[in-house]
Amino acid sequence: MATTASAPAMTTVSAVRELRAGYHEDLGPGERATLISWLAFTATFTAVRVITYSIRDGVGPFRNVSLGGAHIHHYMWGIAGLTAVGAVAVRGDDRLRRHPVLAGTYGSALALIVDEFALLLDLQDVYWAKQGRLSVDIGVGAVAVGGVGFAALPLLRRVARRCFGR
Repeated sequence: MATTASAPAMTTVSAVRELRAGYHEDLGPGERATLISWLAFTATFTAVRVITYSIRDGVGPFRNVSLGGAHIHHYMWGIAGLTAVGAVAVRGDDRLRRHPVLAGTYGSALALIVDEFALLLDLQDVYWAKQGRLSVDIGVGAVAVGGVGFAALPLLRRVARRCFGR
């Protein structure tokens, strides 16, 4: 792709610089936290699906986690993560509540739970059964809705400014 003389080619370094500036200048604290949560959800949901497929196929270093012969499902780690986030939300100061790690923990923990939603709904291990598809549909739907929301953000800001004076 050719560039014109008036539009210099953007290097990776300048693109990263622009992303960083846009993150800090164009997004408020709540939007930054939402973005981090969405990115963490997306990455965790994808990683968990890849890992569970590799465990099922016996490929790679990952194995199921068991305690006393009982399989520990990954929604348990999600519940633990949401418990930690809730504790900080209830008891932490504003600096901790707005910390990017908290937003990332929230997104990742939620993805661990959503990935096994069908299991929790039926109270049966339906992860690989037809009913387990519900978890995938919800997870992919959440990623899609979040992505559309961020893509629409400039348009939504324009409507808010023009229609509501914000």
